[in-house]
Amino acid sequence: MGKPTGFLEIRRRDRSYAPVEDRLGHYAEFVLPLGDAGTREQAARCMDCGIPFCHHGCPVNNIIPEWNDLVYHGDWREALNVLHSTNNFPEFTGRLCPAPCEASCTLNLDDAPVTIKTIECAIVDRGWQEGWIEPQIPARKTGKRVAVIGSGPAGLASAQQLARAGHQVVLFEKQRRMGGLLRYGIPDFKMETVAIDRRIAQMQAEGVRFRPNSHVGVNISAKQLRQHYDAVVLACGSEHPRDLEVPGRDADGVHFAMDFLTQQNRRVSGEAFTEDDIVATGKHVVVIGGGDTGADCVGTSNRQGAASVTQLEIMPRPPEHENKLLTWPNWPLKLRTSTSHDEGCERDWSVSTRSIASENGVVTGLDLVRLQWQQDENGRWQMSEVEGSEFTIKVDLILLAMGFVHPVHEGLLAELGIALDSRGNIEATESSYRTSVKRVFACGDSRRGQSLVVWAIREGRQAARAVDEYLMGFSELPR
Repeated sequence: MGKPTGFLEIRRRDRSYAPVEDRLGHYAEFVLPLGDAGTREQAARCMDCGIPFCHHGCPVNNIIPEWNDLVYHGDWREALNVLHSTNNFPEFTGRLCPAPCEASCTLNLDDAPVTIKTIECAIVDRGWQEGWIEPQIPARKTGKRVAVIGSGPAGLASAQQLARAGHQVVLFEKQRRMGGLLRYGIPDFKMETVAIDRRIAQMQAEGVRFRPNSHVGVNISAKQLRQHYDAVVLACGSEHPRDLEVPGRDADGVHFAMDFLTQQNRRVSGEAFTEDDIVATGKHVVVIGGGDTGADCVGTSNRQGAASVTQLEIMPRPPEHENKLLTWPNWPLKLRTSTSHDEGCERDWSVSTRSIASENGVVTGLDLVRLQWQQDENGRWQMSEVEGSEFTIKVDLILLAMGFVHPVHEGLLAELGIALDSRGNIEATESSYRTSVKRVFACGDSRRGQSLVVWAIREGRQAARAVDEYLMGFSELPR
């Protein structure tokens, strides 16, 4: 633990942000770190709570109290070693994870959890600055060849772990650059791509071979790939978006959120694309969907100079604060306001789209209705339209951010004949990660469904151990 009385003497203080008027003019990160002294002070708040519920909340089971104590005592390098023992990419989670560990912190009972995410990010950023993060080249090679398909967080974690076990790993990515959704779906103002590039360079030095522009199941045969490798890991994500099936959906100006975000990331990186531009400049933008992807659309639209931004959610407005006695230490349902919302956005809940209005084939408005949510006799929530609550809003650009339903079935999965579960995800257990096809494993969103980056890293690590056990009969990789 840190300072025994730290949580009594030191108030919670987190990272701050650059002013809105400054950060809207660029796509760079705008978080202002606490600095070494401030981070050490916050680490001192970690209390000797007996049972570290933060472990329960963290999907990768980060050893949080230990690295908090090490930071408090100034041993940053050992803190980095402890952090890396459970998480391959803490700079990703330190920027993108919603921090379920903090929700589980004992101090969250008083709404003042340890700033775990901030400390995690400070540790790994210090590691890069000091040059402590180096390739971990295996002492021996096994002679086994493994193909990993998909270079998002699950694929990267799996590939790195397998390479460190001594296997020859080739990572296939359909896009021009590696990183999957990390590079093409996460706005640069949340995480700049240098974080990805540094890890790619590390993994190359560790022996991972990267194959961009390789769309397995389209321009590369999945069956032939399986024949040439001792094992195949599917980490292809959950990329089939949930659509809005209402009259007028085919009007120009209605787009999936990921198409919009990917284009902007390509602009920032200087990567060309052939699709028609999707831009919010001077437009009244409506984002349908209240999650993180929707918030990313809000922040991107404001940086492009939208005339207005509105975010709609079909579910009711969550409470401002959770009932700790009912929810802690689990992740609570409560109202969450992101930095993108603070930059300018109207938000509305319990709203459903009836139709999309257009003129000459171009979207002009949304016909909406308010909803009422009630529980039936079985306790299930049911929605119904509120009579007489219909209304219309003006819109020039609609971005559909309603989540993803399952991985793309056409191409790769169809060619291999992979069995799917009832939700359309790849069928594989969390213990073996084996699919219905011999020597083929699956992990990440393609197996568990749309989820968090930290869950993807966990699944990639665990799948790597399962593959290593399959190939060698045992594994020394951590689960």
